[in-house]
Amino acid sequence: MRYGAPAAFLAAVTIAAILVKAGLDSGSSTTVALPSSTLRTTTAATTTTKLVLTAPPGSTTTATTETTTPGAEYYEVVSGDTLGSIAEKYNTTVDELSTLNPGIDPTALTVGQKIRIK
Repeated sequence: MRYGAPAAFLAAVTIAAILVKAGLDSGSSTTVALPSSTLRTTTAATTTTKLVLTAPPGSTTTATTETTTPGAEYYEVVSGDTLGSIAEKYNTTVDELSTLNPGIDPTALTVGQKIRIK
């Protein structure tokens, strides 16, 4: 009973495909005998590969650190902040803040986001 609906669906799709093909081949006539019921089960095996990279013995690893510009100042966005309010607070312009922070979206600031102000 569990396979009845899928088998019926596959049979209907097969018949529809044959009818469409027959309609496209309007000049030739072909007789096709269909089996009364067809059931095909396909099982696919899934293989998972995990790749682990390790440093060779005796080598040193380096850590990536965030680089900052000397003399730069940063501000952490709090609830209710806009780029305009931050610019006003630090006596600068929205254009200047946008230049200093090319990756930020002025309409989508998030609480805790750090932006450069100088």
